[in-house]
Amino acid sequence: MIETTNLEEPQRRVVERLTRTSPDTIDYRVTVSDEDEWTGPWTALMPMAAIEGPIFEYACHEGNYALGNMLAGKRAEEAEAR
Repeated sequence: MIETTNLEEPQRRVVERLTRTSPDTIDYRVTVSDEDEWTGPWTALMPMAAIEGPIFEYACHEGNYALGNMLAGKRAEEAEAR
């Protein structure tokens, strides 16, 4: 369980739970409560399936000036294949 408090709204509370439901699946469940904002807590559930291959960092590409060239090159390859 991951509990986050001390947010911008002091009464807001976020609780995250990660539960393995099968050898290849983890359920990510997040519950948000803020009595000043909502009539009751709300919960979202997202099952996450295992993937093949390496996991790459998901990061912002701001300042990655080569990204435009990489995308343009790939689009050119796709156009030639048609």
